[in-house]
Amino acid sequence: MRHALVPLVIALACGCTTTVQNPVTGQPERTVMDERSEVQEGAKEHQAVLAEYGTVQDPRVQAYVTELGRRLARQSERAQLDWHFTVLDSPEVNAFALPGGYVYVTRGIMAYMDSEADLAGVMGHEIGHVTARHGAQRATKQQTAGLGVLAATVLGAILEGRGVSGAGQVASQISQTAAAGYIAHYSRDQELQADRLGAEYLSRAGYNPRNMVDVIQLLRYQDQFAAEVARSEGRTAQQGPSWLASHPSNEQRLHDITSIAANYRGSYGDDGRARYQQLINGMAFGETREQGVTRGRNFYHEPLGFAITAPAGWKIQNEPNAVALVNPDSTAGLVLQMVPEKAGSSAEDILRNVIKPEQGRTERYSINGMPATHFAGTRRNEQGRAEPVEATVVSGPSGRNYLLAYSGADAASLQRAHGQMREAEASFRPLSAADRNAARPWTVRTVPYPRGGFAELARQSPLPHAERHLRLLNGFYGGGEPAPGQLVKTVQ
Repeated sequence: MRHALVPLVIALACGCTTTVQNPVTGQPERTVMDERSEVQEGAKEHQAVLAEYGTVQDPRVQAYVTELGRRLARQSERAQLDWHFTVLDSPEVNAFALPGGYVYVTRGIMAYMDSEADLAGVMGHEIGHVTARHGAQRATKQQTAGLGVLAATVLGAILEGRGVSGAGQVASQISQTAAAGYIAHYSRDQELQADRLGAEYLSRAGYNPRNMVDVIQLLRYQDQFAAEVARSEGRTAQQGPSWLASHPSNEQRLHDITSIAANYRGSYGDDGRARYQQLINGMAFGETREQGVTRGRNFYHEPLGFAITAPAGWKIQNEPNAVALVNPDSTAGLVLQMVPEKAGSSAEDILRNVIKPEQGRTERYSINGMPATHFAGTRRNEQGRAEPVEATVVSGPSGRNYLLAYSGADAASLQRAHGQMREAEASFRPLSAADRNAARPWTVRTVPYPRGGFAELARQSPLPHAERHLRLLNGFYGGGEPAPGQLVKTVQ
């Protein structure tokens, strides 16, 4: 519910191919993107990435990541590129890259890294994708499928940043993920090459390539933790956004990375753990006040003054321009959006300008003291065919208007979830005093490891499943304990 997402314009026009020399292999390859095109497209779409996510507003964090990234990029085969490294203001555990030297990490992934060398492992891998021209290779391959250069590179990179289950728009997440998932993946050979390149860049920069193994292991534990939590709550584990979700991994890949790292037997220095712990102390964890926060089945947006509750077993997906309450199999959901002023001030104007109904009926009622107008009927889609549409306009807190749209992959899915969507709609409310207290954001803090261990830390943390989560956050999910007094991360 931040500023509206700047739409990506996907060019579908066919491009001409040329031959270039791959900087890594030295071999010639046919491509629709030479280096100049890579840089131009990366620079242009960088602005779309910033509009989608926003950046962490801490110059100290941005400078740290930029310096680390440039140190690694100087060791690469494309050191001459004008590299750009950005920390995105997202709780998602992700990192991705655009062609031409644009590399992104989220504060979400930074929270789970234990040292500077761990973060270098993530960034080295992404630099490897750029130096080996994997985005350009994907653009060339997808051109034959009718997708343009931007569809194969920029959209693919954005999807990697959001994870396979998300396509940037909530409606796409619910009903149009098949093609997006295909675009989002690099090939296994490209992943292995990026791992090899990342290990080499780490070694040249003075970091132990073994840190790449540690990162993959940590993120695999994260998936295990998500599955463990889901089982304890009686639901199916969500395939949510994560670095591993968009960079396919299995036991064989972990074995390959371990073998790659074992080939390096040099003497490596400080892994930068103390510097890194100091850097992330005080960093936001999870969603921020401006983004709104998810707490269990509840979503609270303190600046906008509203809350909403998902039905049991449903998940909340907090997007930059919408909040979606999605059913367990992701076939239906209630999408909540703030209506822009230009759409009109009355419910009739908003429905006419946003929904564009053809025929149907309206019903007026009140939701927790707020005037609401519900519409159910049909409209014409872009192909001119009639399709069902259902939505409610609510005059919410502080005079803002909201649209709650009923969305489904098909009519049957919509009908099955209809009662639960009405239940969710009925929970839309102005923030109470209790809601405001629950809406407090969380931060990462570094503290000495107490004698009572993670159990003691868990009693002082608001995290659900706190002890297991804190073990995961500190790299001890698989067992073991830090030394007493050692600085560890907690969430407060």
